[in-house]
Amino acid sequence: MYTKEMLESMKKVEAARTENANMEPRRMTAEEKETLLATYHPDYKTEEFDLLQVGPNKGDKVPKELAALLQAGSRITGKKIDLRHPDYDVDVLVIGGGGAGASAAIEANEAGANVLVVTKLRMGDANTMMAEGGIQAADKPNDSPARHFLDAYGGGHFAAKKELLYKLVTEAPEAILWLNELGVEFDKAEDGTMITTHGGGTSRKRMHAAKDYSGAEIMRTLRDEVLNRSIPVVDFTAAIELILDDASKAAGAVLMNMETEELLVARAKTVILATGGAGRLHYQGFPTSNHYGATADGLVLGYRAGARLLYADTLQYHPTGAAYPEQIFGALVTEKVRSLGAKLINAEGEVFMHPLETRDVSAASIIRECTARGKGVTPPEGQGVWLDTPMIELKNGEGTIEKRIPAMLRMFDKYGIDIRKEPILVYPTLHYQNGGLDIAENGMTAVENLFVAGEAVGGIHGRNRLMGNSLLDIIVFGRNAGRNAAAKAENVAVGKLTLEHVKAFEAACKEAGIRRGLLSPQLLPNYARREKTGGKN
Repeated sequence: MYTKEMLESMKKVEAARTENANMEPRRMTAEEKETLLATYHPDYKTEEFDLLQVGPNKGDKVPKELAALLQAGSRITGKKIDLRHPDYDVDVLVIGGGGAGASAAIEANEAGANVLVVTKLRMGDANTMMAEGGIQAADKPNDSPARHFLDAYGGGHFAAKKELLYKLVTEAPEAILWLNELGVEFDKAEDGTMITTHGGGTSRKRMHAAKDYSGAEIMRTLRDEVLNRSIPVVDFTAAIELILDDASKAAGAVLMNMETEELLVARAKTVILATGGAGRLHYQGFPTSNHYGATADGLVLGYRAGARLLYADTLQYHPTGAAYPEQIFGALVTEKVRSLGAKLINAEGEVFMHPLETRDVSAASIIRECTARGKGVTPPEGQGVWLDTPMIELKNGEGTIEKRIPAMLRMFDKYGIDIRKEPILVYPTLHYQNGGLDIAENGMTAVENLFVAGEAVGGIHGRNRLMGNSLLDIIVFGRNAGRNAAAKAENVAVGKLTLEHVKAFEAACKEAGIRRGLLSPQLLPNYARREKTGGKN
């Protein structure tokens, strides 16, 4: 199954395992990190970005793939849309059925609003399901929200919107309690105390987890709560354009049935975008850990309606995506593997970095090892370094892997790899959309009555996110959007529905001379002619 070169490298890893397990690599200095990132991180490859020519962020750089979609043609152009007779008329329209959308719907429903959830796939088909490692909250005696804030603010390169980050960390303990009361099965000690671990960039053990399928467990619980409350959910129905009223306030969306392509109109007093990330755009040819529907739809919809983007030029490449075997190429290997004691090892059997550096630094370190230093491992396709998983049981005792990361054990076991005895090959995978739509503390954009929650938001994490803060932000800001959208809806009188903003955006693109053979939002990835590159780095 392994190449001769891989087997020879694995022998070096095994020979040095005991010594490497006891080694404590130093952390990089701030200067070393900045130099490393500027040289090797994909966000710094200027040739991979374009400047926007129209819209609220005209002149700003974004990834080429995103720029094309933001300035593409609308799917409703040339279509007859009857805005006078909406198919749905609700208080709060939630677009997206992941963790943020579910949290928003639950809170809006709790506030007494008439809520509708529309999702282009099924309820729960979201990046929330793909999250493995855990959710952060400073709720132990030796920790505090202030420490959590400092870790996240520094990890995000001091670029986070302080008011959003403050809300994230101060409401984290209550978010954990809320999930626990809803029925999330967190890992707990015999006395009922929640077990917590470290993550990259954390100064305290504040990662709460449900084995290594934390996101799936949280999504299961939220989905059940939505269904138990009888909140209407329209599956396989995508929002393809936002509707404004004659006062330029968000007032609903044009929907498209994903199977029949029938167009529908949803009128709403407030709208919540919770459409998730963009990994399936495969920026710079990278593989992704994201679910099938992660195609930046919310960014496109919000941008055309007049909402600003923030940090749309920053993406998170999770340092440990599976690089072998090819059947799981790009699949997430949770950071929890490293928090339990596994270290990153190059082809020569050497530890080349501290295992819990922040994700951007870790990803850049791996890329450097495989390129400039020539110490990467070369499988039949792609490249990578070893993540020495047998170290976990060497340090923590037999049975730790099966108890703490059973899903990871099963994922590799399907392909004949026993991670208790063999290291696994990893390489950065496109994981998270750091940037997104700019919101105020109440969750609303500059477009009145348009709220955003979850991965479609920019600014919460700055220019890099720490492990465990995404599952946290979908809860904190999902609930926040739901409560505030419901409260706002109580005093909204929707005016005449209009799509004039779409026509105006199209005219601006034409005036700028933008060639527009593409339609957006993309909705689903296109793999018709895609070649596996493993990233261009």
